[in-house]
Amino acid sequence: MSHVTQVGRVMIPVRDQDKAIDFYRGKLGFELTSDIPFGEGDRWVEVRPSSGGAAIALVPGRDEYQAPRHTGLALDTKDAHAARDALAADGVELDGEMMGGDGTVPLLFSIKDQDGNSLMIVEVPA
Repeated sequence: MSHVTQVGRVMIPVRDQDKAIDFYRGKLGFELTSDIPFGEGDRWVEVRPSSGGAAIALVPGRDEYQAPRHTGLALDTKDAHAARDALAADGVELDGEMMGGDGTVPLLFSIKDQDGNSLMIVEVPA
């Protein structure tokens, strides 16, 4: 039996935590849930969708864990076309074309955050 109960957070390396906060709050509508001193001169910063779910820790890059990178992170939306149009209109960099939606793979597309990290946006049934 596992003692793990859920995915609590994922970490994404960023170059500037303040610019990352601005992107995730201003462009994706996330809430800032943590911004506290951590370690020696660092900060622990977390954002999450206002509807809940796992948080994203916006961490300074270290060693080989630097931005930009493919995060492997998929964010849910109820309407991929509307989300893509709104993000594009807000100046978010789109990363390729809309994909899937054929009944076997959900409709999805990718974006890049302020540091070029790749994030997937996936349509989930309402």
